[in-house]
Amino acid sequence: MGTPAFACTILQRLLNENCQVVGVVSQPDKKVGRKQLLQMTPVKELALANQLPVLQPVSIKTEYTDILAWNPDLIITCAYGQIIPDIVLNTPVYGSINVHASLLPKLRGGAPIHKAIINGDKESGISIMRMVKKMDAGAVMAQRKVIIEPQDTTGSLSDKLSLAGADLLMECIPLILNGTAVFREQDEAAATFAYNISKEEEKITFTEDVQEVYNHIRGLIPAPIGYAILNQKKMKFHRVRMKRQPHAYQPGEMIGMMDGGYAIAASNGFILVDELQLEGKNKVDAKAYFNGSGRNDIGKIMQ
Repeated sequence: MGTPAFACTILQRLLNENCQVVGVVSQPDKKVGRKQLLQMTPVKELALANQLPVLQPVSIKTEYTDILAWNPDLIITCAYGQIIPDIVLNTPVYGSINVHASLLPKLRGGAPIHKAIINGDKESGISIMRMVKKMDAGAVMAQRKVIIEPQDTTGSLSDKLSLAGADLLMECIPLILNGTAVFREQDEAAATFAYNISKEEEKITFTEDVQEVYNHIRGLIPAPIGYAILNQKKMKFHRVRMKRQPHAYQPGEMIGMMDGGYAIAASNGFILVDELQLEGKNKVDAKAYFNGSGRNDIGKIMQ
């Protein structure tokens, strides 16, 4: 049971290891883009490519009878996106487990990778846990740490975590099946939460320390992508670096080219934008932007 690309790595590993996947459950397809074309979830695409049956309940709380009809021995979830009812969780002989992208009880919720980077954490990881009705609160069987590098984005960290999750899962499944798996309850007092990114959180503020601004921007790459307002239009930041350096510029002031990127002033340093996107335009690199409107934007203040 999963929805985004992150979960595809898990499904693919199960198939590679010749696990008998009797069915796949994913979120309903969504309309995307200006033309509002219906797009399959990445997990559904992978499932159909491997001739696996797929169910996409709008609400799994009431639409679960077809899942029960598969009579699964074990349910594995990874970034599925709905709260699964007890009648489904309790059906398999070996229970239901979840591959979660944090070191629980830290960062329960739907955006643990985004928030780990935004928070400036030095490490993240994978937790294999028993599924319960409460969000990411089940007993944990195994964990594996993954270092967050200074240049990591949500995209690059997702790739590392999905591979670590697939590896750890394949170590855990035999222990679950032979009855030697040990699950330990989480410390509720230590729980923190990583709720899905809100529209308000996509807005970048340059008044904070340059490290915090940098963390915020790279935590939103490759999606949903952070932005600020210039000339009353959005500028989205697709690839950035940071440079810590004292200066007398105003926060958000457009500086021009610096070390190969387009510099924007933050507290105690600069954000060097390597790739950006102006509202209604395609993505461009820093030099192309500077040679276009960017030269005239020097001295303006990002809002």
